[in-house]
Amino acid sequence: MDIQTYFRVSQEITARLVPHELVFIKPAQTSRNILVQHRIHYVVFEGPNGFGIGEYAPIEGLSLETPDTLQTVFDEWTQSANRCDWNYWRAKSSAFVFAIETAFDTYINGWKHAFSPIAINGLVWMSAIEAMRSEAHHKIQADFQCVKFKVGAHNFEEECNLLDSIRRQYPDSNLMIRLDANGAFSADEAMDKLTKLASFHVHSIEQPIRAGNQVAMAEICKQSPIPIALDEELIGVHERSSKRMLLETIRPQYIVLKPTLHGGKHGCDEWIELATELNIGWWVTSALESNIGLYGIACWLDSKSYSGYQGLGTGELYANNIDSPLKVEKGYLTHQPKQSWDFNLFQG
Repeated sequence: MDIQTYFRVSQEITARLVPHELVFIKPAQTSRNILVQHRIHYVVFEGPNGFGIGEYAPIEGLSLETPDTLQTVFDEWTQSANRCDWNYWRAKSSAFVFAIETAFDTYINGWKHAFSPIAINGLVWMSAIEAMRSEAHHKIQADFQCVKFKVGAHNFEEECNLLDSIRRQYPDSNLMIRLDANGAFSADEAMDKLTKLASFHVHSIEQPIRAGNQVAMAEICKQSPIPIALDEELIGVHERSSKRMLLETIRPQYIVLKPTLHGGKHGCDEWIELATELNIGWWVTSALESNIGLYGIACWLDSKSYSGYQGLGTGELYANNIDSPLKVEKGYLTHQPKQSWDFNLFQG
């Protein structure tokens, strides 16, 4: 039974919002900004079968929506006769669609989905170069086989020296390196930088230039010695025909999918279908959600045929995350069935 039918036949389901402010253990820096806290909301469904929770967690400066727009969208959705017109609601808010999908799934299926261990990359956030070097070694010693570096905020030569030192110690047969530029390179300088970065045997680089210049990005994807992955470029593209046109125009080697940013699970399903048709690879990354959102992504991903390392390690970033059965160990996101959720925040 889909969510539309379920809410039509069951008038006993209620929905409410619970605000929360996630606090980073240490500031998280990208080439765009520095994050010290993350203001989110949880959507809570309650009814005779129990409760479900979804997470609304737009990222300031990246998402097209903000926490302040949620109440308006939520009020409209609760009064709507068509709660599953996903194209309509995605255009309103991708983050809201993902929250509703996860709240519904957890209401129907409960909280004991013991998904198979998911191989993930170890994320090295931007920091002082020596701190990044130390964090990379920490990830590798913790048995991560793939490490992802945020690049673009430091002097480029310093970043190259960091990657060179890591690669000299860990050859590509033992360690996969991914990069994420978050659009930090200019179109004019991108190819020179990509050529230099290729010498470190890099698996891929996400979004080398800012989104919105499809002609330049297409040329980079065609010429780059490093496979290109699109991320921010996918934000705000919701119609299936527009998605196909973007992928056919740019022809990236990979796309990186985040349900909070890319139209919820339904929106990401469309991206996956189109990418598969066009022989474009993909992986999934969390978008700074707490363990609630991370659980929703993991359960959805568990139902799919996927390969490679996923980006689902961001749950460890917060000092006040929701205690859960999720655990990162030896480079995998796992579900520990003997551990329990702490739902005290949601007691109404």
